[in-house]
Amino acid sequence: MDEPVAVVDVVHTIAMGLIDYLFPHPPVSNLCAATAAAAAPSSPDGADRISCLPDEILCNVISRLPLKAAASTTALSSRWSRLWYSVPLFFADTHLLPSDGRITHPISVTNAVSRVLAAHPGPFHRVDLSCSIMEAHLPELDRWLQLLAAKAVEELVFVNRPWPINLRLPATLFSCTSLRRLYIGVWRFPNTAGLPQGSTAFPHLLELGLCCVLMEDRDLECIISRSPVLEILTVVLSQNVVRLRFVSHSLRCVQLGFSCVADLAAVDAPCLDRLLLSDIWATEGRKFSTRIKIGLAQGLRSLGYLEPGRHLLQIGTTTIKARTRATPSTMVPSVRILALKVYFGTLNEAQMLCSFLQCFPNVETLHLKSDKADELNNATGEHKAMFWKGAGEIECIKSHVKKMVFDEFQGKQSELAFIKFVMERAQVLQKIDIISTNASCTTLEKNKLVLKALDSVKPASKNCQVVYSTHALLEEGGSLIYLVVILLSFDHRGLKL
Repeated sequence: MDEPVAVVDVVHTIAMGLIDYLFPHPPVSNLCAATAAAAAPSSPDGADRISCLPDEILCNVISRLPLKAAASTTALSSRWSRLWYSVPLFFADTHLLPSDGRITHPISVTNAVSRVLAAHPGPFHRVDLSCSIMEAHLPELDRWLQLLAAKAVEELVFVNRPWPINLRLPATLFSCTSLRRLYIGVWRFPNTAGLPQGSTAFPHLLELGLCCVLMEDRDLECIISRSPVLEILTVVLSQNVVRLRFVSHSLRCVQLGFSCVADLAAVDAPCLDRLLLSDIWATEGRKFSTRIKIGLAQGLRSLGYLEPGRHLLQIGTTTIKARTRATPSTMVPSVRILALKVYFGTLNEAQMLCSFLQCFPNVETLHLKSDKADELNNATGEHKAMFWKGAGEIECIKSHVKKMVFDEFQGKQSELAFIKFVMERAQVLQKIDIISTNASCTTLEKNKLVLKALDSVKPASKNCQVVYSTHALLEEGGSLIYLVVILLSFDHRGLKL
């Protein structure tokens, strides 16, 4: 196999894995229907008691069936024949596949989708499309979007499979003004330049999820500004560098993952509750290449993962640097949950960690992930553990942190020094979870010996409990294993901090 093809296959597998995990699944499946049918008791006298139920109940039953089973009810009787057409459509094209789930005849799936969308009068409550080869059927693609718009689709999951990854969705998507949830994967986003000036794109949209989508900065900002009730925005595995400035009085959760992010700015977002970053990496050629700005976000409660070694944090108009002295203008007092990824073996990151922590004085739950990056370049970093002995007071550590989770603990003196620093100063600390991700016998014994040093620490809080645990994690050799790490951090409604 040629190397470029192999790379494409790996990326395709990762993208499909993320989509399968992050995107909301259809409310019913063929497996559930088959299991229910097998378990359903039969009437002793063979009488049809189900048909005696009121139409309202029967419609509810039909709405919970996969497409083939729901449509087949039309053959039961004249009464049943009209019910399927009166039920809001719940449709996933995966229900058209054989039991093994293989797409053996793609054109037959595409034709079947066209027939279903045309035959059902609507409304369309939920439509999931992920099994058709769209590059060869662009006229059908535009027609599908027209039907979805005309029949008031409320929830749409639309994945382009297989690639090309830069196939553009038609601007007809913007005519689906009834949408409340929209998740699209492996597409080029429609050009927003054709939208009328000052118009609303999606007046009812609450959730927008983009996975492996190619999208211009102006288009993403346009959709946010023209979706007046949008609450949840997810951008994962972006095909291009993300530069996002958003002004929104409805957004509650913004999450970015597995993407190259140059700039992220919450300019004016008073309702923002969670700003969640997982495995975002920097653009090349800049020392601090990911700029994160927190402007007006007075409701922000959960933030992370910030990386003091790679992220340039700006609060208001002030850029946070090592030894920056905290002032009211550089603090975000609303944050209660904070997650940070740190390489503890470098003096600069230790200093930046102090500066970052001082910006969030009321943090109650602190998540830390130990970074393994640049170990060869920081071989002298162990003696930087001495830094924490002379570090000054940090308000959130002293007065507010009740729980600290230290993930991917490697048993280094620099890590241990920080844990001691917290234990000796945190007056209301109740629990520290220390998690080692390498379960080899050698590492376990080393870590246990290192942790014995905590026995001599006199904690500032009498109720402080230290819990040490391990979980296996393969080294970063395989993309799929690395993917699993990311998936553990996300669900489609927010990062699990």
